[in-house]
Amino acid sequence: MKYLSKFSTVLGIGIALFSFGCEQNQKAEAQNFTTPNSANKKNISTATADVKLDKIKLPENFKIEVWAADIPNAREMTITEEGVVFVGSRQEGNVYAVIDEDGDGKADTKFILAEDLQMPNGVAYKDGDLYVAEVSRIIRFKDILTNLNAPKFEVVYDKYPTETHHGWKFIAFGPDGMLYVPVGAPCNICESEEEIFASITRLDVTSPNPTPEIVAHGVRNSVGFDWDPKTGDMWFTDNGRDMLGDDVPNCELNHISESGQHFGYPYWHEGAVKDPEFGDKGGPASDYVAPAAKMGAHVAPLGMRFYEGSMFPAEYKNRAIIAKHGSWNRSKKSGYVLTSIDVDGSTASGEKDFATGWLDEEAQEAWGRPVDIQEMKDGSLLISDDMAGVIYRVTYSAN
Repeated sequence: MKYLSKFSTVLGIGIALFSFGCEQNQKAEAQNFTTPNSANKKNISTATADVKLDKIKLPENFKIEVWAADIPNAREMTITEEGVVFVGSRQEGNVYAVIDEDGDGKADTKFILAEDLQMPNGVAYKDGDLYVAEVSRIIRFKDILTNLNAPKFEVVYDKYPTETHHGWKFIAFGPDGMLYVPVGAPCNICESEEEIFASITRLDVTSPNPTPEIVAHGVRNSVGFDWDPKTGDMWFTDNGRDMLGDDVPNCELNHISESGQHFGYPYWHEGAVKDPEFGDKGGPASDYVAPAAKMGAHVAPLGMRFYEGSMFPAEYKNRAIIAKHGSWNRSKKSGYVLTSIDVDGSTASGEKDFATGWLDEEAQEAWGRPVDIQEMKDGSLLISDDMAGVIYRVTYSAN
């Protein structure tokens, strides 16, 4: 469960999304969720993927498999109690529903719920409805599980900025029931006149006329966040600016302790690096919230989730697991890994690799790029990969 905290008075109390079992076996719990045939349904039980799982290194007794193949440009995921996994994309423009109908630990079915959307990276599920974030709007598929074969959406809000630079969005419902929506900076580095840029907002999707409320400023490009199950506080990843060299600045893991805090962009990076173009326009570094942890330069940390299950060893309980998508223009590539980090109150420490091997260090070529993490009901982890177009499943067994 997620509990009441100081931040909860502003952003609401935390909730647990699932009740996790103690199973240690390699199979997912039977889903008991079958779907009728339809034009937008495809059998993917025999789909294959060009992946190199033998290259992936995990801690002892962990195992990685392809849970679903043929999921082009798989990005953010959200999951229902029934085990239905909704997946957004960025370049593909599609939204998928992916289902393990026979409960054997691998997906059998893919529904295409929408096509030709504008960077529908973000997906979130609440009270039977699926929410999808495009660049400038939030759309909703009502009662989606009974409408997989004939999905229709309505527009919840369509006045987010239209700029596509950092315009794709990661979304999630907070413990206060609000939908959290980041708005990235419309540039590598700039000072925008519009306050909504470089922020994290929240939206009351139950309102007939929702209006975004800014809860964090100075956030260059967050594509992942979650709430600490122990305190209810919000934590988010943030991608640092480019063109200051291979090793500066670090990408960040940040902690919000109260609404309205400013995290430094575009004036300061990683807490103590003054921007050469805009640093003099801001205040001293002490005016801004420094990161709780530095993630490495240009590693592009995206999805992050706190592990709340019981399948993994006890040391993973409540640790944050973070997908580092990987650098795009560093002279020597960095990232392309999953790491875990311990969070205690407002501090984060002890980051260590959890899964590596998507990057061939010697050849400097990547065959996959992890994007997001979701926890299944049995405590196993799903990992999306937009480069390989797959979703992996990581399990643990001490036997």
